[in-house]
Amino acid sequence: MAKIMVQNTEIRLTAVNQEDYLCLTDMIKAKDGDFFVTDWLRNRNTLEYIGIWEKVYNPHFNYGEFATIKSQAGLNSFKISVGDFVAQTKAISIMAKAGRYGGTYAHKDIAFEFAMWISPEFKIYMVKEFQRLKAVEQEKLGWSAKRELSKINYHIHTDAIKQNLVPPELTKDMINKIYASEADVLNMALFGMTAQDWRLANPEAKGNMRDYATINQLICLSNMENLNSVFINENMPQSERLLKLNKIAIQQMYVLQNIESKKILKD
Repeated sequence: MAKIMVQNTEIRLTAVNQEDYLCLTDMIKAKDGDFFVTDWLRNRNTLEYIGIWEKVYNPHFNYGEFATIKSQAGLNSFKISVGDFVAQTKAISIMAKAGRYGGTYAHKDIAFEFAMWISPEFKIYMVKEFQRLKAVEQEKLGWSAKRELSKINYHIHTDAIKQNLVPPELTKDMINKIYASEADVLNMALFGMTAQDWRLANPEAKGNMRDYATINQLICLSNMENLNSVFINENMPQSERLLKLNKIAIQQMYVLQNIESKKILKD
């Protein structure tokens, strides 16, 4: 479960139908005084906002029951729990969650309004932290996509090796040595070391050198795997391919780094 820290208050997040919901139970700890989520929910402005949100996003919202609840807002005797509100109106903007990660959660649109009820300052910092979290998630998603692309191209690469460099009479161990040798052609061209060199230099690291590659390196590696497949199919000697791929790697990494530097300066 993801979390953000806002002014020393840890706030849990959960996903519902691919939408972000934030824990109001966590957030209310930041409000001065003895308050509950139900104190916010009984407010007429709160109900009006939730009603409009539900009208836009929830075709199953029970407007009849909601109108009855809303008509009581402002009365000293009026109070309703989140569970009862959801049960009566079929609302999806807010929910009471039981279990280990229990609490009252609300869609981010509603949670931001709840943050404003706590304090304008708290809302500003919460929005900032939420946006930071989303940026980190997008960055990880981009890295994962590039890693998967690299894996796909790896299969294309090994297929070219199998068809052109592995005679059928070789043993399995000998074939594996050829695969490893070809993988190290790319490793040497891009990283300047073999897989074994990297393992010796990083004995505590988990995975392999490609798991620690940057996005730019993975992009370059993906391109090189495709090019090496073409070179293999053209029967280019391994030593010649290594030199050619190294020059390509230097040129592509220079271009990618230059693009990244310009983007940083622009931002």
